Amino acid sequence: MQSCVKVCNRILHFTAMGLTLLVCSAITLNLLGCLTTAAAAQDVPPAGGSGVTGQSPAVVQTSPSITTSVHHDLSLPLLLLQPAPPKLTREVHSVMPLPLTSTVVAPDPVVQSTDLRVLAPVPNMSFSGVGEGFVGPAGTYNVNAAPPDTDGAVGPNHYLQIVNIDLAIFNKTGTPIYGPVPINTLWSGFGGGCQSNNDGDPIVLYDSIANRWVISQFSVSTLPYLQCVAVSQTSDPTGAYFRYSFNYGNVGFPDYPKMAVWPDGYYETYNIFNNGLTFAGAKICAFDRAKMLIGAATTQQCFTASSGGLLASDLDGHTPPPAGSPNFVLGLGGSNTTLSAWKFHVDWITPASSTFTGPTNINVALYSNSYCSQSRAACIPQSGSGSSLLETLADRLMHRVAYRNFGTHEALVVTHSVVLGSGASQSGGVRWYELRPSAGNLTVFQQGTYAPDSNYRWLSSGAMDKNGNIALGFSVSSKTIHPQIHYTGRLAADPLGIMGQGEGIFIDGSGSQTGGLDRWGDYSSMSVDPADDCTFWYTNEYLTASGSFNWHTRIGSFKFPGCSSTVSNDFSISANPTSLSLAPAKSGTAAISTALVSGISQTITLSVSGAPSGSTAALAPASITTGGVSTLTVNAGTAAPGNYTLTIKGTAPSGSHSTTVALKVTASVIVNGTFETGNMTGWVHDGTGAVVAGGHTGSFALRLGGTTATQGGSVIGQTFTVPASGGTLSFFYNVHCPDTVTHDWATATLTNNTSGVTTTVLAKTCTNTNTWVNNSFSLTGFAGKNVTLKLFSHDDNVAANPTYTLYDDVVVQ
Repeated sequence: MQSCVKVCNRILHFTAMGLTLLVCSAITLNLLGCLTTAAAAQDVPPAGGSGVTGQSPAVVQTSPSITTSVHHDLSLPLLLLQPAPPKLTREVHSVMPLPLTSTVVAPDPVVQSTDLRVLAPVPNMSFSGVGEGFVGPAGTYNVNAAPPDTDGAVGPNHYLQIVNIDLAIFNKTGTPIYGPVPINTLWSGFGGGCQSNNDGDPIVLYDSIANRWVISQFSVSTLPYLQCVAVSQTSDPTGAYFRYSFNYGNVGFPDYPKMAVWPDGYYETYNIFNNGLTFAGAKICAFDRAKMLIGAATTQQCFTASSGGLLASDLDGHTPPPAGSPNFVLGLGGSNTTLSAWKFHVDWITPASSTFTGPTNINVALYSNSYCSQSRAACIPQSGSGSSLLETLADRLMHRVAYRNFGTHEALVVTHSVVLGSGASQSGGVRWYELRPSAGNLTVFQQGTYAPDSNYRWLSSGAMDKNGNIALGFSVSSKTIHPQIHYTGRLAADPLGIMGQGEGIFIDGSGSQTGGLDRWGDYSSMSVDPADDCTFWYTNEYLTASGSFNWHTRIGSFKFPGCSSTVSNDFSISANPTSLSLAPAKSGTAAISTALVSGISQTITLSVSGAPSGSTAALAPASITTGGVSTLTVNAGTAAPGNYTLTIKGTAPSGSHSTTVALKVTASVIVNGTFETGNMTGWVHDGTGAVVAGGHTGSFALRLGGTTATQGGSVIGQTFTVPASGGTLSFFYNVHCPDTVTHDWATATLTNNTSGVTTTVLAKTCTNTNTWVNNSFSLTGFAGKNVTLKLFSHDDNVAANPTYTLYDDVVVQ
């Protein structure tokens, strides 16, 4: 209970200073306060314990939890949205602690203790981001939350920075062109918690293969808990966004959401705390990226894991992973000599086939991440009397897991905070890894702990450029210096395990955080410029003067010598699904997606060839910009049964690429269901009827009844055997009935010739809208049975209202 007393005293101290510290609402009592601190402390292993003592053997989870987005829409351009009102109270945003893997402090076998600062590349840019006193087009910013959880992403022409609980957009010379505004401005007019709440934990990413911005934050101060996700309609971050909300219920608080881009989905990871108190493992979800890129209704597929602090791999560069590659999900391991890995394979066509496999252990060099006994390891010192000890968040990997495909190999870079030494000689360093897939699993290619002096380094983020050079950004602090923002890196040719390019400085802070406020940022962000795939951009927090709720942020960039910025324009093209199986006259679709491989976007003209005679294949739109998606629609029409290959070609100024869709036209058990023979071959007919020009598809359709009044019913029938798999009976009808269903109608029946039972498959209908209507009927109960289908049209022979019915495209599939 000592930590509880400390937190409560801190609250009283802030109140005495005249500040309003938002501890919690009635619903989110779990976020801060004594009950949370006391309860969460029970999840932290005692000193000397092993924390999470082991993991279950790697298992394959299937049949994920599937939910549809609560709501989705398209916003007005961000520039036209009225900014949401800022919060006037100061809020401390908490983060729930995770069980540590070990409390053992031991020598680090891969520590780098050499300072090579003279080699560090100088920053290309270094400018102020959102923070106390920052001035942008929307006015002057006043800090209203702590910590800032500083995050950012770089696009071809802009840098978008997001902090708790606001955002701003800059051009690449550092000039703010939008903001600062509350993040929920983006959900203005959307409704629900995404619009009314502005709860933070924000992430922004740039989807470099689609040229889109992706922004997310959670809504947790009202129920249900929501994740709010927005995907820009174009590469312009000030334009319109496709907006979504996803529901996580009322019990499992989804803490610390982290997002990643992968070609088959946008992935999000959470630490779940039941009722905001009890750690209940992780939730890992995939959102249907293809649907979100066009603003369509979408679903998410979610799995769970017993470990916490997981991160999904986030794609850098313009080369996607190998086709079918799962997303790699990483976390700290069950011991301090391992990381844990999972593989998430999502299947949007057959969700039950999606899999989440793991955990498997990745053996790494021993590390110690138990800094001290304070809650959430608040033990990093700062210069100056009265300065608070800052939190390390050493219980988890740091944002992001940066993935890159070099063609010859794949690589992932990830970091976390470790402790070196003990007592008065304790310091902190950045443990970093380059992992590479091998035979389907991840292994360590190289690793190191960057700690070149006695200062503490933490809150790191890493990435890799197109040449394989690695950069790390981080905070630096000690008893003798204020928190600073530094960076380091290595060239691909440097000795393995060494950051050989020295340490650079974006800015050295001139103040420390005071007033008992130990919350420092939960994450920072290193990203790579898609314009040249060489320049690293980093953002983090610091202070210009000692105090609380007066943080500043910095945005800076640099690149290593030898990384060329000359990039040729190129794109890729792919289809999803890659095969279609269609019965005669039936239609199917495939999404034709393009992605930026290098350079800048181009206009791509699409064409399709290889459609068999009697079928149709069309693309809409037929011209798109790199990163766009077109829809291929295929109708089997009267094509002969068989296997065909459709080739979809994309042509741009830089050249052309193509992809294929396999088309299988199946044989129909219905003979001449399209009436394209021009007669009623295969059918038995009674009454008035004829095959006439025009139809739903093709050149002909059946007409039962006449254009002048006829007496009684006209019928056409066919006997066939239903496939053993059952299937679906489908046909199109178009009723011309100026009377009422009491006197005139169309109807259809199906008779089981074994039992003699007749089932109505089309109830009597009488309309006169001259439209084709599809009617489908499941044949599951008729599997393998011999049946007779009859199509009817009835006319009461009143001259003033002759009735007839057109039928076409009668198929079983």
